Amino acid sequence: MSTALDVHTRELAEQGYTLLEGITTDEEAAAAVGVFGELVPQYDGSLRYQVKAAPGFEERRYSKSVNTILVHTEAPGWNPPPTYLALHCRVQATCGSGHTELADMRQFVASLPERDRAALYEHTIDWIGHNTGGVGTEGVRRPVVEVTDGGQEVLRFSYNLLTTGQYDPPVDASVDPDQLPLGSFGIHLAEQAEAFFRENRVSVLIPENHVLVWDNQRMVHARSAYTDKRRHLTRYWIAAQR
Repeated sequence: MSTALDVHTRELAEQGYTLLEGITTDEEAAAAVGVFGELVPQYDGSLRYQVKAAPGFEERRYSKSVNTILVHTEAPGWNPPPTYLALHCRVQATCGSGHTELADMRQFVASLPERDRAALYEHTIDWIGHNTGGVGTEGVRRPVVEVTDGGQEVLRFSYNLLTTGQYDPPVDASVDPDQLPLGSFGIHLAEQAEAFFRENRVSVLIPENHVLVWDNQRMVHARSAYTDKRRHLTRYWIAAQR
């Protein structure tokens, strides 16, 4: 007879994400997501990060703004990036938006013309560091799809980095393509990924006291804009052995 853990583990493997129910406290959330691997410190060195609108980020595409956040994986400059990401909904937005959106980039890579697909494995990018201290500050140089010594594919992606050279740019950012990590090809790739994402995304308005967990080395995620500034999620990073 399958247990709840068996079901969630199977969903992670098969569809790349799963939703845990009935999680009311930080302690319960940490225990629930901890079964998938070890909780690891995030950009500021903490195990928990509060995703909530805050003053000063109104004109940026950032977790503490209410603006749309475009497709990316978490911490592409880390080696390795967290295996799983988890969002614990404390207060759900009531404005009908603020969805967490997911898509399987393995399917995107497989859909590309052979030349473009090969470039994702061959062309390396400087994934710049993106944290305020600790391991990973310097970033890494890796292709979009890295094949590890064990044969595991690790995806790194950032629409913003490929099109603006920044992870969290101003809403109206623009830059000379020659200054970008993959130049004009990177813009082309980002636009293809965004189009694929819009056609194939799963959009989840995480219910309160639920935790959405997904495979960060396989799935890209984004967030729709919202207006209800009470919205509050707590984020966890999980490292797991494959």
